[in-house]
Amino acid sequence: MISLVVRLDVIPDRREEFLDAITANAASTFAHEPGCLRFDVCRSQSDPDHFVFYEIYSDEAALAAHREAPHFAQWREAVARTVVPGSQVNTVTELVLAHRETDKAEVAS
Repeated sequence: MISLVVRLDVIPDRREEFLDAITANAASTFAHEPGCLRFDVCRSQSDPDHFVFYEIYSDEAALAAHREAPHFAQWREAVARTVVPGSQVNTVTELVLAHRETDKAEVAS
C-alpha cells in the first residue's frame, strides 16, 4: 500500500473556498476511486490555516489514477487560488504498519 501525506498552508481569507474544494475532492476520491482506501483531512490545533492530509492507496497505479481523475484537476485549480504558494509538501511512502479501531478487539481477545 502507498500512503500520501500532504502538508500545506491556506491563504486565510480563502479558507472557506479551500474547505469546500478539499471536501469535494476527498468525497469524490473516496467514492469513485476503488484504489483509495483512506482520505483524512486534518487541521492544526494551533494554526487554523495549516492542513495535513493522510491518504492511503492500494498501489502506485491507484495513486496515479487519482492524479488523473477529473475531480483532481478541479482540486488543482482550487489549490492555485487558495494555498500559499510554495507551502505544499507531498510525501509518498510505502505503508509499513497500520492500526485500526477494529484491531483493538483482536488484540483484546
